[in-house]
Amino acid sequence: MAVRLLPVTGASVSLRGEGVPVRLCTSGERAAYLAEIQTTLGDGPCVRAAETGAPVLACDLTAGADAGRWPVFAQQATAVGVRAVYALPLGDDAVCVGTLDLYRDTPGRLTGSELRTARLVAAVMTTALTALPLGEEYDVQGGEAWLSGLGGDHHEVHQAVGMIMAQLGVGADEALARLRARAFARGHTAHTMAREVVAHRQTFDQDR
Repeated sequence: MAVRLLPVTGASVSLRGEGVPVRLCTSGERAAYLAEIQTTLGDGPCVRAAETGAPVLACDLTAGADAGRWPVFAQQATAVGVRAVYALPLGDDAVCVGTLDLYRDTPGRLTGSELRTARLVAAVMTTALTALPLGEEYDVQGGEAWLSGLGGDHHEVHQAVGMIMAQLGVGADEALARLRARAFARGHTAHTMAREVVAHRQTFDQDR
């Protein structure tokens, strides 16, 4: 719906998680890729919006301040044809529960009217996330539970971080940074690398 209402070519929604965001939905493969890249890097407009609870409008990732602010993400985004990212927090003034992330293949700002529409979409998504029944509370005609199954990748990351902490004798932040760095260096996502660690196909003992 966001893609239909706004001059953007993709959109994703991520829930704010401890250490890493939890991707809820995307409009397509490119939006999913950009969400995963920011999760792997631990940086980018969408990560910043979740941290601050304020909109982050990266209007030109090809040059200038936005490209310099997130140089690695900007390179990855422009490589797949994305030139601008608009990230809006989900929640209220007291708490941010996630972000609505919009992607466009041309640089430029959203007009005042377009930004108001984006905020309205974010408000509707916030209502859905906070008001709809969760988990076992929802089961209509054998349908899937609302938000069911979202935590799998997230739990694997936390499990992998715990294993890296034990292997290296470091804290959680350092372990997550090591996981992200190896994932990016080897062209994997953080979630893929976490699965490798949990399956004992990757270890960090040699990094001591």
